[in-house]
Amino acid sequence: MTTTMSAALRRIQLGNALSAFGNGFTVPFTFIYVSQVRGLGAGTAGAVLATFAVAALLVLPFTGRAIDRRGPVPVAVLGTLLAAAGSLGLGLSGSEAGVVAAAGALGAGVAVVSPALATMIVWCSTTATRSRAFATQFFLNNLGLGVGGLLGGMLVDTAHPSSFLRLYAIEAAMFLVLGAVVAGIRLPRAPRLDEAVPGEDRGAAGGWRVLLADRSMVMLCVLGFVMFFACYGQFESGLSAFAVEVTRISPATLGIALAANTAVIVLAQFVVLRLVEYRRRSRVIAGVGLVWTVAWVVAWTSGVVHSHHMAAVAAIISTYALFGLGEAMLAPTVSPLVADLAPERMVGQYNAAFALVKQLALALGPAVAGVLAGTGAYNAYLVMLVLCSLGISVIALRMGRGLTGAQDSPMRPARVVAQSAPKPAVEESMAA
Repeated sequence: MTTTMSAALRRIQLGNALSAFGNGFTVPFTFIYVSQVRGLGAGTAGAVLATFAVAALLVLPFTGRAIDRRGPVPVAVLGTLLAAAGSLGLGLSGSEAGVVAAAGALGAGVAVVSPALATMIVWCSTTATRSRAFATQFFLNNLGLGVGGLLGGMLVDTAHPSSFLRLYAIEAAMFLVLGAVVAGIRLPRAPRLDEAVPGEDRGAAGGWRVLLADRSMVMLCVLGFVMFFACYGQFESGLSAFAVEVTRISPATLGIALAANTAVIVLAQFVVLRLVEYRRRSRVIAGVGLVWTVAWVVAWTSGVVHSHHMAAVAAIISTYALFGLGEAMLAPTVSPLVADLAPERMVGQYNAAFALVKQLALALGPAVAGVLAGTGAYNAYLVMLVLCSLGISVIALRMGRGLTGAQDSPMRPARVVAQSAPKPAVEESMAA
């Protein structure tokens, strides 16, 4: 990796960590802030959370195209400005229309920033170093969210709305810091859509046709949907409802379980990286499916033994910890695989497409969980998620059959994605 690439990557990771730190100040408190502090009710608070997802779904189909045409830096800067405005708007708004509009700006801004940063990481890494780069990003995200949430909990006071304004102002400031850091980055040159072969269909429809014709990418998107539906989409919905209503743990204990999830990621990420970076990505992802299958079975057990309080608490905490282990396994595998599947001129579009699938899963996951939890159908709920987790393993292994050796085995790269100029990076990649 060249000195320029290393310096750019360090700045990207620093900005990303500061942004996650800012998010940590507000993410745990948004529902309480809107419903109780602003007195707008649980319905409005739910609408605000839904608006985050809807805004992301609206902007992501266009984000990848913009990244590939204009480059990820201006797109990321625009996203940080939009997110900062939305965050500050949430802190200042006292009406239902105001908080929903601010949530839309925040959700759209964050959705734009995510694939732009992912594309920047791709441009600043080689196939051999990409897994570590994305694992570092995931580690810093969780560390920043954890520390920010801890400090935010010390600053917040539901009796004083001004304390929440302080939290949202900090988040907005961190988005602006990210924008400033990103704006000053000099990226290695990478091909863009306007440099495609003359006569090629360069319209948006043509780009989507290329992506949908890529069977491996389509399977990875299906896999991503199932993964985010069965894990992330359940953390603050079905799983927490099951833990409180069936396992009968207190909300405070649920907070400890969430902390255990973050702690496993932070403490285990680089140990896990050393164990998985030399293995086939498809098999690592299949392993995640098995880990999460065990997690859901343990959660189920916690409901069976709820009368034995300590055993039930230990089972729920173990469930969240096992999810953290699976997340740590995914960090160095999935995002680098998206990058290595992408044609050089379409890395942004591939990243945005995968982010779109993620948002769909995060929107549908809580909705399905809410319906099943609302009717008390927790056995059906857990059976569904066990099957989803086993499905992750099956889909991953089937996907692996269609991957090349370079795509499935990151330490034996055949090419460097999204980098056409810096020869030293290619040479280093081939040497690895």
